[in-house]
Amino acid sequence: MGLGRRLYRGEIDVDFVGRWKLWYSLSGFLLIISLAGLLINGLNLGVEFKGGSVFSFKAAQQSSVEEVRETFLDQGVHQPIVQTAGERWRVTTETLQESDLTKIQNAVSKEYSVPVAQVDVQSIGASWGGEVSNKAWIGLGVFMLAIILYLSMAFEPKMALAAIVALLHDLIITAGVYAWSGFEVTPATLLGFLTILGYSLYDAVVVFDMIKEVTAKLGTTAKQTYSMAANNALNHTLIRSLNTSLVAILPVAAILFIGTTLLGAGTLKDLSLALFVGMIVGTYSSLCVATPLLVTLKEREPKYQAIARRLAATSGKGAKGAKGSKSAAVAKG
Repeated sequence: MGLGRRLYRGEIDVDFVGRWKLWYSLSGFLLIISLAGLLINGLNLGVEFKGGSVFSFKAAQQSSVEEVRETFLDQGVHQPIVQTAGERWRVTTETLQESDLTKIQNAVSKEYSVPVAQVDVQSIGASWGGEVSNKAWIGLGVFMLAIILYLSMAFEPKMALAAIVALLHDLIITAGVYAWSGFEVTPATLLGFLTILGYSLYDAVVVFDMIKEVTAKLGTTAKQTYSMAANNALNHTLIRSLNTSLVAILPVAAILFIGTTLLGAGTLKDLSLALFVGMIVGTYSSLCVATPLLVTLKEREPKYQAIARRLAATSGKGAKGAKGSKSAAVAKG
């Protein structure tokens, strides 16, 4: 509690920029793990993307996931994906012929005492799934382009680059969580991905706006480097970022852990997992990835290099002067 109060009052100054090696190492580790998951396991794409058949029914008797899966395996279905939402079952299979669909409907009706008419069947072609995937990629590309244009006009190209790197960082890590966990990627998941991109962008814009305001005052006689000014700006927005993130994450966590567990809402799980992971990673990236990267890019500019050299020289002269005074005092003594 004491740490929280000191942090809220601005009495703690965290050196985010100075610890860039730590943040880059941590992000690099997370990215490697995420990319490994994507390469080894891949994403568990839903039927909306790869095509297939979906059976949905409400069993009149208590059943287990293994029992439902066994029912479909007995009908010649390969690797059915069984999900439950309360008392309702959703089974995804490969694309089946019309005759096979009817046969499985009758088998489910007999096995679980469900009228045939209440065993819903939906078939999605692979071509339609490919079209959905293409539109998703187009939407992501348009979103990224809009971000680059906005940040370049509102701030500057280097801030846009830092923000884009942070967004890609968030996307890859969130996708890695899906790859390792095996959670199904559905259209609701894509909505979650787009939402976390917007959330991460909002957090980065708040930080960059403060950095722009603070660093605009840096001139040839400035008493702090760009790194120092950016770190001060980051600490001034720290509480706002943490409060915003906490307020946003709590209801999402409630949806993820309560809504899907107690209510059995599968669609909520698809959306809330992406939001939960993305918001946490997005808050981290805006503080520990985007800003240090921006500082790395800006410190290469001649103007800020000159300020850094002048302050280093002044600091060196002060240290030498202090050492000389001490030596003179010792000699005099």
